[in-house]
Amino acid sequence: MSRNIRVRGDGSLPTYKQDVEYVERKGIGHPDSLIDGIMERVSIDLSNAYMDAAGVILHHNVDKGLIIGGSSEARFGYGKITRPIEIILTGRATKEYQGADIPVDDIAVRAARDYLREHTRFLDIDNEVRIESKIVKGSDDLSDVFGRANDIPLANDTSFGIGFAPLTETERMVLETERMLNSKEYKGRIPAVGEDIKVMGVRDGSNITLTVAIAFVAQHVSSLDDYIRYKERVRSDIIELSKRVTGHSVEVFINNADSIDRGSVYLTKSGLSCEAGDDGSVGRGNRPNGLITPFRYMSLEAAAGKNPFNHVGKIYGVLANEIAADAVRLYPDIEECNVSIVSQIGRPINDPKHMDIRIKMKEGMKPESIAKKVEQIGDEALENIGFLTREILAGKHGLF
Repeated sequence: MSRNIRVRGDGSLPTYKQDVEYVERKGIGHPDSLIDGIMERVSIDLSNAYMDAAGVILHHNVDKGLIIGGSSEARFGYGKITRPIEIILTGRATKEYQGADIPVDDIAVRAARDYLREHTRFLDIDNEVRIESKIVKGSDDLSDVFGRANDIPLANDTSFGIGFAPLTETERMVLETERMLNSKEYKGRIPAVGEDIKVMGVRDGSNITLTVAIAFVAQHVSSLDDYIRYKERVRSDIIELSKRVTGHSVEVFINNADSIDRGSVYLTKSGLSCEAGDDGSVGRGNRPNGLITPFRYMSLEAAAGKNPFNHVGKIYGVLANEIAADAVRLYPDIEECNVSIVSQIGRPINDPKHMDIRIKMKEGMKPESIAKKVEQIGDEALENIGFLTREILAGKHGLF
């Protein structure tokens, strides 16, 4: 098959050589990430239910959803949620197959509860959260696109996916800081660190500043002095991590809005900011590589919740990152690779309307020397695109 793949050199400076970078990550407990994770679990559980009922994944896109923050009281040693968090699950899904009903709403609510139980520690799912499914039947024309697919699904949207590699040291520092603080091992050492963590990294020249917001858990913080000690311990741990990740100098600020003199600090009952008014919406957070990178090529597509069978807004985002990573891994003379893939609704997903691969070469190296090899990476990735559906369902790929 002759595919529309274009490989070209890019003479601009690689991101890590530019003067300034901004990089952000919203951690797993941030309300935008929470609702991303919930709706992705809904999609996975629906896909599995469809496989059981029909032998195939049926039409669904549940890439809409909302967390409406509650109200709470929190002080040293004590926390209480006074108004429940509300979660609205929305989107489109097939609710009937060959005369048999498929309990989409029950599956969705159960998936949301399961996800919250697995990713939060101090939230009472039964009494502090209200979950409502407003998922409705999908349109006939998009459902028909599913039915017309043979071996290769047909794209159910005209959209694009973006990916790049490798990550810069700033990007790795932001990503690994959140992952460390939200790891099971770290929670075992410092249970006072809540799941709602946001990391903003700014590199100016060779200096990186990390501003980290952490929802501390009130029941594990006995006093203001205790809180200050935890903040300093976390800051020291991040500095220690930075020595393994980057050669840049790193400065870390924890909960910069605190007013220690006034005793005004970031305490929560649940370790989540959405207990007290912060809201979340699908697609407002991290891109499929786990980061928000305004100095890079980016797509605004919400990957979480889209079906993994033929929604290119999800599949191409994952695929673009895979192609870029393979290119820089296989050909070390590539300093940076950026991949953009655009679909055309109704067209086989292994035959996009266009794929653009931009490669930035090390000094003295010419892109023409490996352009055909890089094109082959893209071509082979499209040839094997069906594997992505299974890998996404198995949780192999991060989507936020």
